[in-house]
Amino acid sequence: MTEVSAGLIGIAALFLLMILRTPVAFAMLLVGFFGYWGLSGFRSASAMLMTESYSAVSSYSLIVVPMFVLLGNVASAAGYSRGLYDAAYAWVGRLRGGLASASVIGCAAFSAVSGSSVATAVTLGKVALPQMKRLGYADSLATGAVAAGGTLGFLIPPSTGFVLYAILTEESIGRLFMAGILPGILLCALFMGVIWLQATLRPEDGPKGEKIGWAEKLRISSEAWPLFGVILVSIGGIYLGVFTPVEASGIGAGLVILLALVQRRVDWTGFKEAVLDTLKTSAMLYMVVIGANVLNPFLAITHIPATLGAQLETLGLGAYGTLIVILLAYVVLGMFMDGLSMLVITIPIVFPVITGFGFDPIWFGVVAVIVIEMGMITPPVGMNVFVVRGVAGPGVPLTTVFSGVTPFLIAMVVGLVLIILFPQIATLIPNTMFD
Repeated sequence: MTEVSAGLIGIAALFLLMILRTPVAFAMLLVGFFGYWGLSGFRSASAMLMTESYSAVSSYSLIVVPMFVLLGNVASAAGYSRGLYDAAYAWVGRLRGGLASASVIGCAAFSAVSGSSVATAVTLGKVALPQMKRLGYADSLATGAVAAGGTLGFLIPPSTGFVLYAILTEESIGRLFMAGILPGILLCALFMGVIWLQATLRPEDGPKGEKIGWAEKLRISSEAWPLFGVILVSIGGIYLGVFTPVEASGIGAGLVILLALVQRRVDWTGFKEAVLDTLKTSAMLYMVVIGANVLNPFLAITHIPATLGAQLETLGLGAYGTLIVILLAYVVLGMFMDGLSMLVITIPIVFPVITGFGFDPIWFGVVAVIVIEMGMITPPVGMNVFVVRGVAGPGVPLTTVFSGVTPFLIAMVVGLVLIILFPQIATLIPNTMFD
């Protein structure tokens, strides 16, 4: 058996284990260890397992994950997400579909502290969906806006997707965080455009909200300023070079905890639950990183990435033709796999191909994350769709949520095409900041 054949069998075994509902971290761990054992022997496989596991969890940059997760959990427990939503509604509520637009803005703002798509969708869904239902919004528009807005949690920094991408590719977390800002704003604007268009064509689906005076707008917005301040300090500090992403995560988490305690927005029970949720999420992500680190050496000795690159070159598609093939493969995988699984399994395989064609690895990180975001709202998996449907209650069918996210999915495709045609959208800030 050739090494390439062993690699293909290993990939097939990986997908089989995932179909059998084996957690992705353990599926990668098993395939990586036993595959390496079959090709290099038990002794080498054991040494690889120990060294790769240790190097994965001892990575200093990985501290970003639990710190930003803690930041988001404490902010959610303290009710700061409601302040973000109310502030957004105060400014855009009078627009057609204003409440849905406020949901998208609230999702974008909360993404800047949570770093999680699912957490963003759940947190803002609990706040926004009852309000939209009360004002007579169509279920499809309301749930579609929250599900699509939640995907911004995977793109707008701090993003766990960018952290994992950086670890897998040895790229700069800071550059990736900065690269996600303008694409995140672009997608947010496109989502709001979709809402406005739908509400214009069908006014009954997204009625205007009540008019709010300037004094009241400023008063309501003041409730969100503490969290906005944390966002500005943590993300702005990275941009200005005052501190690293790791330091920013610790400072941000510390500030949110301090604010929540000083303002008495969270009690001991709420704080303990936030810490426990952080431990669970962080343990899961650490296991995913360990599994990816064990799988990568197996893929390397099977020469799968090099073989894939050679095969794609023989097709004569060129750089952008190859990129389109890879992105289409992501779209198909996104129908059956969750985002983190796609990221950790595919990046070690396609990254050498992408860099071989001369694409900017930071730019591709943004493109890959957006395509993975699309998988979060496409059937049949669509994690955000199922989450929002659970928050909306049994009265909203799953088909209604999927139909609601379809226009937003089209908007994401438009945004992706713009970023491919104009890479500066993703590279402008990191290149300006670090060059």
